[in-house]
Amino acid sequence: MMHVEPPENKRELKGAVLKVDLCVVGGGLAGVCAAITAARAGVQVALVQDRPVLGGNASSEVRLWALGATVHMGTNNRWAREGGVINEITLENLWRNPEGNPLIYDTVLLEKVVDEPNITLLLNTAVYEVEKDPAYPDRVRAVVAFCAQNSTRYVIEAPLFCDASGDGIVGFLSGAAFRMGAESRDEFGEAFAPSGEFGHLLGHSIYFYSKDTGCPVKFVPPSFALKNIPGQIPRHRTFNAKEHGCRLWWIEYGGRLDTVHETETIKWELWRVVYGVWDYIKNSGQFPEAENLTLEWVGHIPGKRESRRFEGDYMLTQQDVIERRLHDDDVAFGGWSIDLHPADGVFAEVEGSHHLHSKGIYTIPYRCFYSRTIENLFLAGRIISASHVAFGTTRVMMTCAHGGQAVGMAAALCAREKWMPRDLLEPARMRELQQNLLRTGQHIPGCLLHDPDDLASQADVKASSTLALSGFPPDGSRVALDNARAQLLPVRAGRIPTMTVRMDVEQDVELRARVMTTSDDRHHCPDMLLAETTLALKPGDAQMVTLDFGPLNVDEDRYVFWIVEPTPGCYIKTSNRRVSGVLTLIKRHRLEQQNRGGDDFDVFTPERRPGGLNWALSLDAPLHSFEAEQIINGLDRPTHRCNAWVADWADASPEIALTWPEPKAIRRISLAFDVDYDHAMESVQMGHPERAVPFCARSFEVVDDQGLVLCACDEHHQARYDMAFPAAVVTRSLTLRITEMHGHGVPAAVFGWRCYED
Repeated sequence: MMHVEPPENKRELKGAVLKVDLCVVGGGLAGVCAAITAARAGVQVALVQDRPVLGGNASSEVRLWALGATVHMGTNNRWAREGGVINEITLENLWRNPEGNPLIYDTVLLEKVVDEPNITLLLNTAVYEVEKDPAYPDRVRAVVAFCAQNSTRYVIEAPLFCDASGDGIVGFLSGAAFRMGAESRDEFGEAFAPSGEFGHLLGHSIYFYSKDTGCPVKFVPPSFALKNIPGQIPRHRTFNAKEHGCRLWWIEYGGRLDTVHETETIKWELWRVVYGVWDYIKNSGQFPEAENLTLEWVGHIPGKRESRRFEGDYMLTQQDVIERRLHDDDVAFGGWSIDLHPADGVFAEVEGSHHLHSKGIYTIPYRCFYSRTIENLFLAGRIISASHVAFGTTRVMMTCAHGGQAVGMAAALCAREKWMPRDLLEPARMRELQQNLLRTGQHIPGCLLHDPDDLASQADVKASSTLALSGFPPDGSRVALDNARAQLLPVRAGRIPTMTVRMDVEQDVELRARVMTTSDDRHHCPDMLLAETTLALKPGDAQMVTLDFGPLNVDEDRYVFWIVEPTPGCYIKTSNRRVSGVLTLIKRHRLEQQNRGGDDFDVFTPERRPGGLNWALSLDAPLHSFEAEQIINGLDRPTHRCNAWVADWADASPEIALTWPEPKAIRRISLAFDVDYDHAMESVQMGHPERAVPFCARSFEVVDDQGLVLCACDEHHQARYDMAFPAAVVTRSLTLRITEMHGHGVPAAVFGWRCYED
């Protein structure tokens, strides 16, 4: 045995000092997006994560799918998936991992981080101490962390810090003002604020997976497994042999405990529940279909929902969410319901979640993303400045990630100019932050990209063709009018065309139809009736039924809903033609929620089927809603209009060109494609039928005015394509030629094109 005596007989841990521009503590989706965004803006970043993988609740350690504003079952949010870095991650995961394997999602996140040369990643490294700046007692000078895997103590020094740790370890140790537990109903006037009986904290969850082995499997429960599941868990009848993973999110516990310091106690109770539930499924005799199932995986750490919330210069409340208030410093958005859970979790007598929905997506101001008491501390993730009620929606991971991107860009501006986070509130600086976010693909409702450096905005835009939508041909399939259904189309200001649909009718019926639009161009809720009619129909197949509402007009570009009510014995013929910015919807339910402080409204959501599901229809006047000029209007997704150039279906060589009266020296270009922002694209467990979005260009090239190919791309599947040329290209025109789309028969489409001199 070799014996090594430390120098001077003194034993010390190996140490390392890192000096960076920004230290991000916490490697969940919020921290990952903050770190990547800042690093791409030229900032030297240390990303400190106390787990062996990235992703937090989205990682393979917890396995919750990442969701945000695009929620099809409970809202009318259309084209609301988050943009920027988290969208890039989501699309890459779809391309590589349509099956939803959590381990593959780990690799996507790890690759995105380690491929950034400006990021130093420290995994398995837990922050346990904060050093304040003696000259500025309200600033953090350094954090101290320890990695048990390499037995190294790290001191990370930086002028700026971002706490994305979930429990807010940096904020807590630095003395930042925070809250824990629900506010009273009186403090903010929030009608949805919970009572003490319901409880003031959301708990943790642990998931499990099962696998069919093809032969009988015996299960002997551990001694700590919960006994008498029917007597212990009021909702035991909900258990079945098929559900697994995060579909059992309601196996939740801990809302009556300290969700920071008693996490291990909570974890053990959840283990007791999970193994007790599996014992019940395997050995109660109630589930013979489980005979060949084995317990493949149980989470080793719980997925945390709530602990500390830190105070910024603004605290988001229920009213901000439900009324969809705009703020001058908006930098992110959300759209999940206000989703509060009973503190007793799986042991509660009431339903596992209570929801309050907004009519559309809401915005989050920048003032929620930094501490009001620690001058150089950004906040990201579930710890941002929000009341307990508003936290019920801001806590979901895609919303956290979207806010993390805003923090990363804000940190880049602060690092460049030697500012503190609060300094960005000056109006000109805030506009710069918002514009920088928009340039990188972030969507901020109510904000347009006004980019004086963009040469494309000075160009004449022409396309080889433009779709004039006059209808969709039938594909031989149909849908029953068992629910109210709607066709959603973008209409230009002026006359609304008359629609004729193909229908099969089995008996004499009266068909009720409505044409509706939205009361606010910032949501897609059909809450304004324009006209209605009732039609008497006779039996017959493939009838041409004209929905004639008389002359109708709209005063501005907007989406219009043609709605037909449930009618037994009636079927609408459908089409497999798909077009950017066009959807069909089905009514799910009506929300009655005024007693909670919200609006009552009908919920129409897309019916996701491979091949598309537009109605087979014709319009008496074509829709000219897909013009080429929309690629320079500063919006890169459908909002109150389509905002895309769409080529004609018959155009075999679609192209769009930018032309200038004088030659321009162009160094960089940025293209924005349609990646179906209406599809939530759950990250794990929920499989997807396609590896890439049908509306997205698969292959394309860009040529100059001499026909020289400047760049070409195959197997493209992302929302954005950014290219920096080795040297400036001097040209009077640039032409984008799209040679293949991912979807068969889908017309070429482009949302945006920008060009820069440097």
